[in-house]
Amino acid sequence: MALDELKSAIPDYAKDLRLNLGSVIGNSDLPQQQLWGTVLACAIASRSPKVLRELEPEAKANLSAEAYTAAKSAAAIMAMNNVFYRTRHLLSDPEYGTLRAGLRMNVIGNPGVEKVDFELWSLAVSAINGCGQCLDSHEQVLRKAGVERETIQEAVKIASVIQAVGVTIDSEAVMAGE
Repeated sequence: MALDELKSAIPDYAKDLRLNLGSVIGNSDLPQQQLWGTVLACAIASRSPKVLRELEPEAKANLSAEAYTAAKSAAAIMAMNNVFYRTRHLLSDPEYGTLRAGLRMNVIGNPGVEKVDFELWSLAVSAINGCGQCLDSHEQVLRKAGVERETIQEAVKIASVIQAVGVTIDSEAVMAGE
């Protein structure tokens, strides 16, 4: 199992990450599609080749073709949106917030899966990318759709653990001269 391979690559000083990775994926209460879409979108957003190589095959095996594509779409569109909206928010000139974005975001309106699933994946990627405006926006859509805070927090936990695993494993590879 790729998850076991990934866990074994986590050094002992970060054993909490190893335990958390097994827990957030193996013991999640999320439905399979929400879980594995979150895992895939976050693995992509983590920018860690090892994390993506290990988690992508299992995500693909647990998702429909449509959900697999939608999770990748969530990671892609949020890579753009998180930079754009985070920058507009961070600029001290509020006039930027009044300007038309002019960026195509059609996938958000028609992701090919349930809107709630896509919003959850977008929120998780936004947590990794650190865009407060996007986090608020996706959280509000999810809450209006009746999604519980515990579900939203579950996605954020997955995002945080996958990101931390990627940073740790990639850092170790650099320090080992790989």
